[in-house]
Amino acid sequence: MADEPDSLVVGVDYGTLSGRAVVVRVRDGVELGTGVHDYRHGVIDRSLPATGQVLPPDWALQVPQDYLDVLRIAVPAAIADAGVDPAHVIGIGTDFTACTMVPTTGDGTPLCDLPELAGEPHAYVKLWRHHAAQPQADRINALARARGEKWLPRYGGLISSEWEFAKALQLLEEAPQVYSAMERWVEAADWIVWRLTGVYVRNACSAGYKGMRQDGEYPAADFLAELNPGFADFVTEKLDQPIGRLGDRAGGLSAEAAAWTGLPQGIAVAVGNVDAHVTAPAAGAVEPGQLVAIMGTSTCHVLNGDTLREVPGMCGAVDGGIVDGLWGYEAGQSGVGDIFAWYIEHQVPESYHVQARERGLSVHELLTELAADQQVGEHGLIALDWHSGNRSVLVDHELSGLVLGQTLSTRPEDVYRALLEATAFGTRTIVETFTAAGVPVDEVIVAGGLVRNPFLMQLYSDVLGMPLSITRSTQGPALGSALHAAVAAGAHPDVRAAAAMGSVDRAVYRPRSAESAAYDRLFAEYTALHDYFGRGGNDVMRRLRAMRRSAIESKEK
Repeated sequence: MADEPDSLVVGVDYGTLSGRAVVVRVRDGVELGTGVHDYRHGVIDRSLPATGQVLPPDWALQVPQDYLDVLRIAVPAAIADAGVDPAHVIGIGTDFTACTMVPTTGDGTPLCDLPELAGEPHAYVKLWRHHAAQPQADRINALARARGEKWLPRYGGLISSEWEFAKALQLLEEAPQVYSAMERWVEAADWIVWRLTGVYVRNACSAGYKGMRQDGEYPAADFLAELNPGFADFVTEKLDQPIGRLGDRAGGLSAEAAAWTGLPQGIAVAVGNVDAHVTAPAAGAVEPGQLVAIMGTSTCHVLNGDTLREVPGMCGAVDGGIVDGLWGYEAGQSGVGDIFAWYIEHQVPESYHVQARERGLSVHELLTELAADQQVGEHGLIALDWHSGNRSVLVDHELSGLVLGQTLSTRPEDVYRALLEATAFGTRTIVETFTAAGVPVDEVIVAGGLVRNPFLMQLYSDVLGMPLSITRSTQGPALGSALHAAVAAGAHPDVRAAAAMGSVDRAVYRPRSAESAAYDRLFAEYTALHDYFGRGGNDVMRRLRAMRRSAIESKEK
């Protein structure tokens, strides 16, 4: 009798600039094929494609059609790359950047797809790094502290401008007509599942971390009304929806979505998830103390704990936020790879680009090679990694980047290395904050695109003074989504069991004593600057941002 064909699952990871699909064999987690689709519109942060209208500072929008194109292009490409029969696929899972919000009609149609709203910026998807709702976030935080709201300590005492309520309040106050037309305020993670199944279910992860849902409740109507009377019914009228646990089956693949993807109609579609949190099981991190850092354009840090602690400046503590039975903690850095890319695009002279091309290297590779020749501290610089604000532990997107110590002899590789080090110092700040709050970090596991830079990984190990383990998969979030699809399809009893499909190499990078000691001294300087500019010693960064906004608004008028 011939062997039964292997069951397969598909995972789809929606990132900031592209969507990636992976085909995975259920019995051993082997990745058989991948497909990638770059979003046609990318990140809209300068002008609206439909009209050319210039966007204000700190805006970041996307077009939801780009997400559907991933299903039409990347998923069939992954199946073709794997060389498998799609009939053997038993489930599909997805993850998304968060908090990325889609304003829709009652049937899930994005408002920007309506002809009458195509020229309205607030009708588009607000990407996670849309930071223009900082004034609303500041008001939410101030009112929550004044009222002693019990949910605030679960978020380290501060909620972010990136999250659901701040962005929705900005929409209400700046475009009330769009807010009125909006019937559903939907996390993109849930919107794509809605499109796949025809069923709208909110995932527990996004609702807990980004929607301030704690102990089964959202912020109360009287709290929202005090922020703005028109906001009182936001939860009941536009947000609330049945909650799906991670790994649950949201529904079956619809006929329409089956036609898009080439997958069998009716297969299991897993409840949506967030890119960082879905990666933890793929990294084998399902026990307390295992911190996973997903390093790409930004870095998200997720960690399980067996007790609830209040951790200052964290993005949230959610019961079952990663795996059932444990408290899932989240922290993050809003800019990491984005900072390196910005520096190369806007600050590195053309001569370096020419040299890189002549040697067959990317500019990143060239600068990394030059920076690696230096001793710790040789460049004489210290930087703050706040070019996209600070998510943890200060939770303030009015903060901005800084490089201190430049002279007329400072070279591009000096600044580049200082920026690499600054992001490592930011991660160390997060790790030490967890530890001080009673949430131990016993292991650091790194996933994401930046693991491909060995120099950066060794630098992080030296700065942290800890070994770094590395996920074997180059598509950690997509693998994590596939793992959840296997649970939704019934191939594994739960996410903890399905973690056997993931893989990790332990302690690949180990700290070097001399370098770690030198970085301890630099980290002390970083911390002094961090607290001076980030904790009220000097609010010049906020004042400069305000002046910039005022100047731009005046120029446009």
